[in-house]
Amino acid sequence: MIVCPICKEEIDDDSHYCDQCGQALFFCQQCGRVGVGRRCTYCGGLMVSPDGNRHAGVPTGSITGYVSSGSIDDAISQPGMVGSAPVLTLSNDSLNIRIVGMNGAIIGRRQGPYTQFFVNQGYVSGVHAQLKYLPKVGWCVVDKHSSNGTKLNQRQVQPDVDMTLKNGDILTLANVNLQVNIR
Repeated sequence: MIVCPICKEEIDDDSHYCDQCGQALFFCQQCGRVGVGRRCTYCGGLMVSPDGNRHAGVPTGSITGYVSSGSIDDAISQPGMVGSAPVLTLSNDSLNIRIVGMNGAIIGRRQGPYTQFFVNQGYVSGVHAQLKYLPKVGWCVVDKHSSNGTKLNQRQVQPDVDMTLKNGDILTLANVNLQVNIR
C-alpha cells in the first residue's frame, strides 16, 4: 500500500491515480517515493508516472488538459507559467536566496529541494514549511510544525493550515524573510 500525497489515504501499490481523490501519482526515479510536482520533495529526483513518462508523468509532445497545445517544454518556457500554474518566486537578496516554487516542495534545512539555501540558517527547521499550488486558490504555504514558526506578513501561520500567498507578501521562516513574487 502507498499513501496518496494529497488526501493521505492508503491506495494499492500499482495505482496510477488515487482512487479516493483522483490525484495522478508520480514516483521519484531516485528514491521511489510517491509525490506530486516535477521534483521529489525528499531527494530532489525527477518525478515520473508509473509508466516512466518524464516531467511529473506528463509525456512530451501534445498535452491534452495540461496546456492548450504544444509540449511540456513549451509550457515551461512560457513566461510566468509552469503548465497552468503561475510561477512563484521567494527571494531574499541580502541572503542570496532565490527559490522558484514547486508544488508539494518542502522548505527546510534538511529536506526538500531548497536545502542549499537554508543549511546555514540555524533557526529554520529541518522540515519547516511546504509549498502547494491549488488550482482554485493559487500558491499556498503550510507550516510543518516548525520549531521557530512561519509568518505571513508578520502574522503567525498555524501548523497544517494552507495560507494563500499573494504577490508582494513577506513570508518569514523563523528569522528569514522572503519576498513573494507571483507572475
